[in-house]
Amino acid sequence: MMQVSGGGAKPRAGPEMDAPGRWLVSTALLDLEDPRLAIRATSLTQLAATDRAKALAIYGFVKRMPYRRQFKMNHRRAREVLDSGWGDGPDKATLMVALLRSVGVPARLRMVRMDGRIMRGLVDRLDAISWPFVEVWLDDRWIRTDTYIFDAGYMAAAREALRKSGQRYGFGVYVDSQPLWSGLEDTSLSPLPPGEDPMLLEDMGPFHDHREYMASSGFRARHSRRFRFLRWNLLVPAMRLAIQRLRG
Repeated sequence: MMQVSGGGAKPRAGPEMDAPGRWLVSTALLDLEDPRLAIRATSLTQLAATDRAKALAIYGFVKRMPYRRQFKMNHRRAREVLDSGWGDGPDKATLMVALLRSVGVPARLRMVRMDGRIMRGLVDRLDAISWPFVEVWLDDRWIRTDTYIFDAGYMAAAREALRKSGQRYGFGVYVDSQPLWSGLEDTSLSPLPPGEDPMLLEDMGPFHDHREYMASSGFRARHSRRFRFLRWNLLVPAMRLAIQRLRG
């Protein structure tokens, strides 16, 4: 489990937080009762014989969705992300967790704070950013990844842009990012262990969804929820243009 901390509120911890049964419930964003969401989860995993196979099928589906940003004042529900066919990091995390829970595989968000420089090229002069890992309960332990956030086309273009510029990181990725998750071990976009990655500032703990995270004391100590959405909406036009240019 990630053990990075940069001060502030302590991440939620304890045996009760790690119990997998806790991480199967529906929430306002993880709308597991939605029939279309359930049908898609079943269709993706109908040939999967194990929880790992289910997880990889769902991971692959979410990863292939194009990475995009949109104007919004609230986080989108899993069904909304599914219907749109694209999303940003929070959107894709919501959908991945909801699909996993729909087929009985415990899943949750592990929220961390990243140095804002990881996003340079898309957003400049950003101090820090909340970053969603998805953790999946496999082989009696939590295995995490953030490699679902960026689709393969975006990843290839971002890494090529970094190589040409001589930069180590930017556009949300690293020049030597690991692009895929095997479901066997933790896999991060960062090639460095959590305790050695200067971009990873703080572990905020596990959460059901982004709404719960934004209601947490750790988030509220740093941000106004409405101000955060407003700030990101002001950045959306520049981010969209940067993504379009990156993809060519």
